[in-house]
Amino acid sequence: MEKVVRFGVWTVFGFGFVVVAALAALTALTARPAVAQESKGVKSKITVTLPQDDAELQIEKKMMKTAGLKREFDTPELDAKQMYEYEFIATWRPNNYTVITRTRVEKFTAGDAVNIDLTKEPKEGDARDKAVIRFVPTPDDIVQEMIKLAKVGNEDVVFEPGCGDGRIVIACVKAGAKRGVGIDLDEERVKESKEAVKAANLGDKIDIRKADALEVKDYADATVVMLYMGDEFDLIIRPTLLRELKVGTRIVSHRFTMGDWKPDETKTLTGKEDGDEYLIHKWTVTEEAKKKYAAPPKKDK
Repeated sequence: MEKVVRFGVWTVFGFGFVVVAALAALTALTARPAVAQESKGVKSKITVTLPQDDAELQIEKKMMKTAGLKREFDTPELDAKQMYEYEFIATWRPNNYTVITRTRVEKFTAGDAVNIDLTKEPKEGDARDKAVIRFVPTPDDIVQEMIKLAKVGNEDVVFEPGCGDGRIVIACVKAGAKRGVGIDLDEERVKESKEAVKAANLGDKIDIRKADALEVKDYADATVVMLYMGDEFDLIIRPTLLRELKVGTRIVSHRFTMGDWKPDETKTLTGKEDGDEYLIHKWTVTEEAKKKYAAPPKKDK
């Protein structure tokens, strides 16, 4: 069985200073193989490429106080020929309402040069990106147009990842949907949504959950999904939606798109409240879209 060691003291180079950061050992010393003293003293050079020059970088949960798109680190002295495993976490803000976190775990042999490219989206086996989105409400008249575009009817179950104050899912149920589910990470938004549902006397039809929208287990129940989250988030959630949603399910998004998955319909609207221009998009889940964009089936643990 392969033994992997996770520990280290890092020397960080760049920008006119040297930072020495102690990282906690994540495996017991007894997990390290017995190696003669003369075999020690091997270092690896690790190069990490980041999506933005101001992205935050953690290695083994330790914040690295550096900047730049490309950052180089020398490991401490490692046991020659031993396999090591380190976790790299990048956090960045592509705009003023989105925070993305990307995690990679890399195995390498002591002495090897290691290149970690955190600009690349996760592949199968990697941890999924995480996104936190700042709440911005959709005007009520645009909500009504989204409902019309989705053709919400009395047989529909509407899910809204990132429900904010609950106005969209409430409006969908008022328009005739038989059930609604709102999901949000923010405790205050969840509280606000639940209060709004109670005030509308729709507690028997709408479920508001404090949860990560990327971890929802029952998207297959949805016949309509409403979104107003951001281009980055839409790309992160797209594989899950295309895996879980049934053929024929409609997805309607205020403003943001789904990467290269082209919408069936886009409408340009003028807001009644502010006179601003708004875009809303609709997609319908097809077998072809599922084959092209769906995430692999979940593996039983």
